[in-house]
Amino acid sequence: MAKDAFDLVIGLGVSGRSVIRYLADQGMPVRALDTRDAPAGLDELREQHPKLKIHTGGFKGSWMKRAQRLIVSPGVAVSTPAIAEQIAEGKEVIGDIELFARAASRPLVGITGSNAKSTVVTLLGEVARACDAKPGVGGNLGVPALDLLREEAELYVLELSSFQLETTYSLNAQVASILNLSQDHLDRYGKFSDYLAAKQRIYDGCQVAVWNRDDLATRPQTQVPREITFGSHPEAHYQLDTDKQMLCHQGETLLHVDELALTGHHNAMNVLAVLAMADALGFDRATTLATVKQFKGLPHRCQLVAEDARIRWINDSKATNVGATLAALTGIGEAIEGRVILIAGGQGKGQDFSPLGEPARQYLRAALVLGQDADKVADGLSGVPCERVADMAAAVKRAAQLAQPGDAVLLSPACASFDMYDSYVARGDDFSARAREVTHG
Repeated sequence: MAKDAFDLVIGLGVSGRSVIRYLADQGMPVRALDTRDAPAGLDELREQHPKLKIHTGGFKGSWMKRAQRLIVSPGVAVSTPAIAEQIAEGKEVIGDIELFARAASRPLVGITGSNAKSTVVTLLGEVARACDAKPGVGGNLGVPALDLLREEAELYVLELSSFQLETTYSLNAQVASILNLSQDHLDRYGKFSDYLAAKQRIYDGCQVAVWNRDDLATRPQTQVPREITFGSHPEAHYQLDTDKQMLCHQGETLLHVDELALTGHHNAMNVLAVLAMADALGFDRATTLATVKQFKGLPHRCQLVAEDARIRWINDSKATNVGATLAALTGIGEAIEGRVILIAGGQGKGQDFSPLGEPARQYLRAALVLGQDADKVADGLSGVPCERVADMAAAVKRAAQLAQPGDAVLLSPACASFDMYDSYVARGDDFSARAREVTHG
């Protein structure tokens, strides 16, 4: 390395700060920049790394040119002109997951998809712990991947976003999976094929690909050593028999759906994915089955937050795209005696909401839409009584008036939250608190 060479970290979010920590631990010279004037946590970062040179408020051309490589945070598109210019000049541009992959010495499971990544990663981590595999669980969920290198893990289980995969070249996972694919992040990719291509990178160099037999877009587009499939398709290795409501492995019954603490068709599919990955990892099946039966799910992901003799209130605020809401609406609609009142809307990210139309007509009593793209969501829910409301307080109040015994009120926005909230967590917490108020007074 040249005497004045340095790595330039672009973006000072959670992953960017983890890169700075990692490089500092390695004794590597590093500088950082963020296009925001005052990114969150900047003062704390300066305290932790007093010698770190930081530039905010835009790209610094001289640093971009002098850096030996650019390490770009997931929230920053590599198509950004200032970065694309450096790529054209031949400069290496990578992300935190590529740094992790180069350093990790233990087997790795990489999991991506439009929906259910966090649920599947968390549940597989629970299974691994129950099987004494000492997993390090994180990535796009929870602990940044590079911070996991500080732990004494025997196996890494990573949630990976399409943004992270864009700058990853040597993942070489022991097990890799795309759980499902639907329109998402089209405000960044422009077209679905580009989004798909980013997701497919997870299979590069993997030993076992676990894919959804019901969703051919999840199938590896290049040859891999071994494939295991899951789904309701009769040819899936791990199959949901929808007639008998059984989870099966090549004809062998494993569990009845009613044995799961999780509810809904979509969650049965998530469990199947975990069973397939546990198989690929050689985990004890009895321990795996006992663990998946007890798993109750994640906050803000089809979470039952309030209930009385009449109505169930379900927080699915993490559903920030159409595919996630489609899965929740179908899964909940099939599982209850009554009908669903849907609360949806927010920042639509350029999505097409029309796929919600058919299940909405099948399962909804009414829809309440709010936020920046409320009208676009309403257009996608054609044929269903649909009302626009000003905010979450109004949505919950109106839902309580509309609901009948046996119904479920489902917050599943199909949109990002940033037009009205700091995060999907804040949105879900607001809904949950108001639902408890109307339920318990």
